[in-house]
Amino acid sequence: MSSLFTPLTQRAVTFRNRVFVSPMCQYSSVDGLPTDWHLVHLGSRAVGGAGLVMVEATGVSPEGRISPGDSGLWSDAHATAFAPITAFLTGQGSVPGIQLAHAGRKASTEAPWDGGGLIPLTDSRGWTPLAPSAIPFHDDDPAPHALDARGLDEVEAQFVRGARLALAAGFRVIEIHMAHGYLLNEFLSPLSNQRTDEYGGDREGRMRFPLRVTRAARAAWPDDLPLFVRISASDWAEGGWTIDDSVDLARRLKAEGVDLVDCSSGGLVPHAKIATGPGYQVPFARRVRAEAGVATGAVGLITEPAQAEEILASGAADAVFLARRLLSDPYWPLHAAEALGVEVAWPRQYRRARPVPAPAAR
Repeated sequence: MSSLFTPLTQRAVTFRNRVFVSPMCQYSSVDGLPTDWHLVHLGSRAVGGAGLVMVEATGVSPEGRISPGDSGLWSDAHATAFAPITAFLTGQGSVPGIQLAHAGRKASTEAPWDGGGLIPLTDSRGWTPLAPSAIPFHDDDPAPHALDARGLDEVEAQFVRGARLALAAGFRVIEIHMAHGYLLNEFLSPLSNQRTDEYGGDREGRMRFPLRVTRAARAAWPDDLPLFVRISASDWAEGGWTIDDSVDLARRLKAEGVDLVDCSSGGLVPHAKIATGPGYQVPFARRVRAEAGVATGAVGLITEPAQAEEILASGAADAVFLARRLLSDPYWPLHAAEALGVEVAWPRQYRRARPVPAPAAR
């Protein structure tokens, strides 16, 4: 039996396979509300056979969005708007998930196709980003506002609210975004966290607020549903967060009730030197899984069925998160099953398009 197409059960949720749709920003929401684009974009990946379909980084508050076009989950109206999407994903056999996020100092930016730069406060669409310390992402950007004790309480409450709204919307998995240079990742790294209170200093202090948010979200999320966390396993920068730090964090996350650590990397500083290549982040997932004793997801230039199969069969990870490959081919799971010789059910509406197997040789 193929490892890629072996079901995975976590708590009371069973994923039909281990092909997971990575959260990918679409910059196509209006006031944080998903649109028809999201229904079609996410729905097509469920039709294509993915085990988990994860909604993009979704702001737990308006100022927690990366851009004005990001999706959000901070009101009943947002949960109501997501409900038809989760119903469709579930109806197609996929598990609906959502990544709860706060962009921190990387907030208030344009969409990539509009340049991606910081939106000035003179523009009505912009706002002042928040951060652990008043250190901008780019040296020539205005400094973000450093969160005080009240601000930390508000952010924690926003993640809790996001978890409860995710449940109301019909999601079965939430993932806390602790990667790519966004707020919770900023707390972890000494390159972005220079606080002198209990939430800064050594690694223990820098982990304190991300773990606090995780603990609160887990308490607000049903015990029978999985909680994931995406981390940047390395900053890829001198003096920054390392894979050794990530192993320790993963142990702590597991103790807080996290079911899977999704191992990405980078994004914290613009000068990072990242050695990319096929599966370049898989060693992070392997180390975290082996040394922290927690399930992991591997992500990063995973494109071929045999490559994904080997990652899982070798014990490097429990699932693979695909991003750009699933943008170019929403039906990659169905095509991967064909390539690996695995029998999976195609949507009945598409079965006429399924390749006809060649007759067996006599």
